[in-house]
Amino acid sequence: MAAEMSHKAPFKALALTLFPEMFPGSLGLSLAGKALQDGIWTLETVDIRGFARDKHRTVDDSPFGGGAGMVIRPDVLEAAVAASHASGTPLIYLTPRGRLLDQSRVRELAAGPGVSVVCGRYEGVDERFLEAREVEEISLGDFILSGGEPAAIALLDAVVRLLPGVVGKTESLDDESFETGLLEYPHYTRPDIWNGREVPEILKSGHHAKIQAWRQMRSEEITRARRPDLWARHEARVKETKT
Repeated sequence: MAAEMSHKAPFKALALTLFPEMFPGSLGLSLAGKALQDGIWTLETVDIRGFARDKHRTVDDSPFGGGAGMVIRPDVLEAAVAASHASGTPLIYLTPRGRLLDQSRVRELAAGPGVSVVCGRYEGVDERFLEAREVEEISLGDFILSGGEPAAIALLDAVVRLLPGVVGKTESLDDESFETGLLEYPHYTRPDIWNGREVPEILKSGHHAKIQAWRQMRSEEITRARRPDLWARHEARVKETKT
């Protein structure tokens, strides 16, 4: 694997943050951490506060029009990005108002040379910075975090695990939730009977075609019950392929 990666530049991740000590966090452990050590990807943090323009290292100010909270200044953010962001790589801002992150976008990011992530704090960042830099806004879901750092770590974890050489058995990625447009089927392991609950007999039959059919059926049942939005898209795709 080392020979495979030697001719390819590592995936470059950049996090612009007011709390660089929050990185690498969980990205320094397990598969992502090993890949970081092996040079499959790199992680750089940039302290936004280092680009403040006054002796107090002020990075935010009160919002025009009034309201609670503070807003990160556009001039400070622009200086931080101009000094660190590599042209040609996506510049992403994690925000609840962004486009919902999905596995398709994760795959696109993993196929590129890297990504820069702006971690917001307080009430957010000045809109003029987002417009001037044409920043891609991404959301992890309909909930609020205290800052963009945990969201950035989740985004980078999703991307890094798709890089060549990170996951040992790449075929294990193919059956995961969202890869086929459906949620993943249930998994079972030993013991055969636990607390009176038995492993489905089909999974012990050794009949691969029947096992695959059972797993497909269960994926469809779970998706239909838990994620009607995904199920509707799945049905639309199936209908389209038949026409």
